[in-house]
Amino acid sequence: MTKHRLFWPVVALLALLLGDLIASPAFFSIELRDGHLYGNLVDILKNGAPLILIAIGMTLVIATRGIDLSVGAVVAISGSLACLWIADHPDGVGATLVAVGLALGLSLVLGVWNGWLVAQLGIQPIIATLILMVAGRGIAQLISGGQIITINAAPYEWIGSGFVLTLPSAILIALLVFVLASLLVRRSALGMLVEAVGGNPEASRLAGLRSARLTWLVYVFCGLCAGIAGLMISANVHSADANHAGLFIELDAILAVVVGGTQLTGGRFSLGGSVIGALLIQTLTTTVYALGIPPEAIMLFKALVVLAVCLLQSPAFRRKLRRRGARPAAPAPASAPEKVEVTA
Repeated sequence: MTKHRLFWPVVALLALLLGDLIASPAFFSIELRDGHLYGNLVDILKNGAPLILIAIGMTLVIATRGIDLSVGAVVAISGSLACLWIADHPDGVGATLVAVGLALGLSLVLGVWNGWLVAQLGIQPIIATLILMVAGRGIAQLISGGQIITINAAPYEWIGSGFVLTLPSAILIALLVFVLASLLVRRSALGMLVEAVGGNPEASRLAGLRSARLTWLVYVFCGLCAGIAGLMISANVHSADANHAGLFIELDAILAVVVGGTQLTGGRFSLGGSVIGALLIQTLTTTVYALGIPPEAIMLFKALVVLAVCLLQSPAFRRKLRRRGARPAAPAPASAPEKVEVTA
């Protein structure tokens, strides 16, 4: 069991929840108000939904030996565009549908841009996506005019703060994307092709795979996931802040993917592991606020937990622990030589 890629992330998540239970038994309290569930566990699912979405897209990008540092900027652009349209066209459901369509359409275009730079021009992924990471914040500020756009539209706010059958709508949307992505990559040959491209790009090209097209596709999908996350974040707070929306979420997504067992060197990946990693990071954030720990310690807690999980996942580190834990056996006492009788 310890060799399974999901074992240590699950153990770390359960250990963190157990620590929360010991430190504050009320951490697990859940109450039903107005037909909706409220509590710390519900907040973890609700607030962790955007990170889960981005981690799913980031997993496929990393599986192709890539990286996407622009997801935070795409989050800001998506939320700003949607809120700007709703602020200018407060027409209820119709305005919300148009705003969502425009935001997701622009997110797909930004994903196409990243894929074009990486797959067609051959620019290193960290540089190609860094371009949009820097420029994207400026685009979001141009869209919002450098101001925080505040909205009051119930249909749009449902995306981030609504409920379905007492459960947050945000986690249900993230769960739907996860199920669709899992079916797509595990019930078809697409997942194997992505792993082949990430495992050995040259060999996959010689085998006839269209690695450039697959690389392009995963960046487009990652942009779409970031766009949906941007809608969730802005809908949850009823506003769009181009400066702070999605800030550093790309780092949290990368940490979630690594904690989930996907290696940055590409190849085999685990969408389920990335979801567990995202829940672990969000649980850390919720724990800090729930236990009254200064918010400045969030980054430190994240670093320590991620370091511990990565060390436990390392076979070399576990071998060293076993060697130190094993006591050297005492030397056996020397025995007298046996007499051998030789008969003629």
